[in-house]
Amino acid sequence: MKAMILAAGRGERMRPLTDHTPKPLLSAAGKPLIEHTITQLVAAGFHEIIINHAHLGRQIEERLGNGERFGAAISYSPEGEEGLETAGGIINALPLLGNDTFLVVNGDIATDFPFAELKNLSIDLAHLILVGNPEHNRSGDFGLDSAGNIVENGVEKFTFSGIGLYKTELFSHMPVGKSKLAPLLRAAMSERRISGQKFDGFWMDIGTPQRLKELDLYYTQRESNHD
Repeated sequence: MKAMILAAGRGERMRPLTDHTPKPLLSAAGKPLIEHTITQLVAAGFHEIIINHAHLGRQIEERLGNGERFGAAISYSPEGEEGLETAGGIINALPLLGNDTFLVVNGDIATDFPFAELKNLSIDLAHLILVGNPEHNRSGDFGLDSAGNIVENGVEKFTFSGIGLYKTELFSHMPVGKSKLAPLLRAAMSERRISGQKFDGFWMDIGTPQRLKELDLYYTQRESNHD
């Protein structure tokens, strides 16, 4: 199964850090965010990785290369300076992703989610990983019904983690260009075609300089505990 890392975000809330460095190359514990993710994916058996990029994207290609030093084969899906939003980025990368189910991971999250569990999962159109609601998203995004389907308004709402499995069919009717993922997901949810699960382990959305500092501290403390 191929994996895609979404790395085309402008990182406005990260400025001025992202004025000269693309957000996925910002470091935590001495290593760029995206390298932490690549290392995890390879360890979980995902060796074919596609990375989209926009703002300062050449830096990402120059840093990561073809992926050989990570034990991966990395391909790139450039989107120009502006980017194509989440769905648009996936649609643009479909020629690289092929026709099988594929994994998509946001490039600005940190987690210890066990990606290997997703490799053989049978899905309809998509399968989303939800997490508990952080301070910056207290009202949550989606719910889960008793059958394991993602619903727009459940009894309890959780936050979409930025980790999901998708089938090409979800995007096949969409033209190449800028488009958001949420409307596609909501349309498929209404037909009960998106499953999901809640993950209770470590997860962070690294959306601000403060959260980057918190992640750096978390990794540093974890490493010192392992020594």
